[in-house]
Amino acid sequence: VRLNAHDRLRLTWGCNMRIASFNVESLFDRAKALASSNWDVGKPILEAYAKANALIQEPVYTPEIKDQLVEALIALGLRKEDLPKKGFAILRQNRGRLVKRTKVGNTTKLEIVANGREDWIGWVELAKEPTDELATEHTAMVMRDVNADILGVVEADNRTALKLFSEILLTKVNGHPYAHVMVIDGNDDRGIDVGILTKPGFEITAITSHVDDELNGRRIFSRDCPAYTVKTAQGNNIVVLVNHLKSKGYGKPSVSNALREKQATRVAEIYNDLKASGEKNVVVLGDFNDFPESAPLKPLLQDTDLKDASTHPKFTQDGLPGTFGRGNAKEKFDYLLLSPALYTKVTAGAVFRKGVWGENKNPPKKWEIYPTITRTVHAASDHAAIYADIDV
Repeated sequence: VRLNAHDRLRLTWGCNMRIASFNVESLFDRAKALASSNWDVGKPILEAYAKANALIQEPVYTPEIKDQLVEALIALGLRKEDLPKKGFAILRQNRGRLVKRTKVGNTTKLEIVANGREDWIGWVELAKEPTDELATEHTAMVMRDVNADILGVVEADNRTALKLFSEILLTKVNGHPYAHVMVIDGNDDRGIDVGILTKPGFEITAITSHVDDELNGRRIFSRDCPAYTVKTAQGNNIVVLVNHLKSKGYGKPSVSNALREKQATRVAEIYNDLKASGEKNVVVLGDFNDFPESAPLKPLLQDTDLKDASTHPKFTQDGLPGTFGRGNAKEKFDYLLLSPALYTKVTAGAVFRKGVWGENKNPPKKWEIYPTITRTVHAASDHAAIYADIDV
């Protein structure tokens, strides 16, 4: 792996380590429902998808469940066929049959013929489409310019895609591929996982997954909360917890908030356990999908001794507290939470917005973007990257 002069200096002399978090919003393929620029279109699709996959797990399909399933499948564009070219979803019927389609006049009647989960094997998955080519390059440009030694990423497709992205796209934009790339598939069947990339001199020495953590018989994490132990060239261990907490995108807000609070509580427990075991250098980062003063994040942001890197005096403020969309205070979704031992060693930090278009039809006026971003579809992400330099 080629190193630039700055990286060689860090590796040789033990200069500041840079750690960052970036929601890449998929690298090569993205669910059509998530890719829609109109959230009024995407939201009901995701709700119908969640409802369909919940209903098909029922052991017995009552008449009421069958009616709801038909409604959800039609909303997903599955009335006429299992693999519609223009639909938002795909119905996989591998063994047995869930549905029967009958031509009735100018329309197609869809009915559920399975009487329960044991009658068939299959599932519903979201249809995907390639991300915009320019957007993919801009994502690589953000990674190149942030130039983090340890980069936590959210909404990565999978490890293979992330590794190829590092090797091919970073090279294409004159960046430097990462030496180590790791993603553990999580609980989200849309293929949006969390992962980590590290440079030479920052070896991943241990991985602990929390994908199966449960509370009252239900999995806690929407994706995972992997704990990566990274060893620096100077022999220091840093434990990095990468997170993507429950979104506000669809479902009842009260239900989403309750799950996000359970996730924040569990992350806090994992952190406290690490601290009790003697780990001093811990980072909790990622997209928490809520603002700092929100009740769901209280167990993590207020009830632990973790400190938000963006509150450090040496963190450069640009007048915009948020990291998502327009950067408003309640759009602060992306975090770098540091244990006290790391927080005291922060030497710099900032939010990097050059890949974010914002939410308006026109380019943002409050921050500079790459000149090749001329439309919202070209944006690297709706999320800005956030980073901190730490003297370890």
